[in-house]
Amino acid sequence: MRSPLRRLLVTALLCLPTVVLADYPNGPVRLNVGFPPGTGPDIVARTLSQQLGERLKQSVVVENRAGAGGQIAAQAVARSPADGQTLLLGEVGSISISPATYDNLNYDPAKDFAPISEVVRADFALVVPADSPYKALADFVKAGKDAKDRVNFGTFGAGTPGHFGAELFARETGMKIEPVHYRSTGDAVTALVSGNVQAAFVTTALAAPQVQGGKMRALAITGAKPSDALPGVPTFAQEGHDKVDFGAWFALFAPAGTPDAVLDRLQKESAAALQAPEAARTLKDAGFIVVGSSREDLMKLLDSEAKRWSEVVKATGFKAN
Repeated sequence: MRSPLRRLLVTALLCLPTVVLADYPNGPVRLNVGFPPGTGPDIVARTLSQQLGERLKQSVVVENRAGAGGQIAAQAVARSPADGQTLLLGEVGSISISPATYDNLNYDPAKDFAPISEVVRADFALVVPADSPYKALADFVKAGKDAKDRVNFGTFGAGTPGHFGAELFARETGMKIEPVHYRSTGDAVTALVSGNVQAAFVTTALAAPQVQGGKMRALAITGAKPSDALPGVPTFAQEGHDKVDFGAWFALFAPAGTPDAVLDRLQKESAAALQAPEAARTLKDAGFIVVGSSREDLMKLLDSEAKRWSEVVKATGFKAN
């Protein structure tokens, strides 16, 4: 026969998820983003925070912890209490690429975070200067493979998706490239427009106004389907390079150990928040594709992305330490 104390403990454990959920959130929720105000990630974070706060009936405060390609924000959240009051808007660079490029990373994405939902993603466009002789992807690839010298690719920083996306492209096409790293996306775009580099990968949202303004030409995009922002530009898959399918994605994470009940609620409320007409319109206008995935689908994405980028990084021999 069970003792009264044991029955009491069992009852308490069974009721714990309900109690935790009923008490959540018990104060302002902090959403950490690893990039400065006014950037794409910041727009995503602030759009999500407003709608999510309304659904949680508690303020969601965006905290910009810019630096180290998103690593500062990731490290801060990894060290936070696992109570759902501190969240991370993580992205492909700090979550899937950095572990392969840094030997002394101060966090482990696979162990330190609880995945909640993929929030948005953005496709990349392969762009060349407006006066480039290459008007089609096939011509560019052929010239790059035949050239004696490496093709200079501008990137918005070593270890970023633009950097290793170019390396992935080179590996799949047989081209030889030389990455030229700039401190910011703006610097890389300026270098491309002025002809200091021969090509670059930038998001379709960033490429669209430059292409429309006649300052650069887009040869292909990495998405599964053509982009409304760049009409007439084919996908890499349509051009016979279906493995060049990378993109920028942003997802919501909590510290590892956060109760499942809290994670489930955050997934449900964040996915619903993204469907609010104002939020969906703002994100689309900023060039993002709204996702709002399940926890399980995000876990699958993380597994595939970790494998993909570790292979690309290993093939280059690159280390950022």
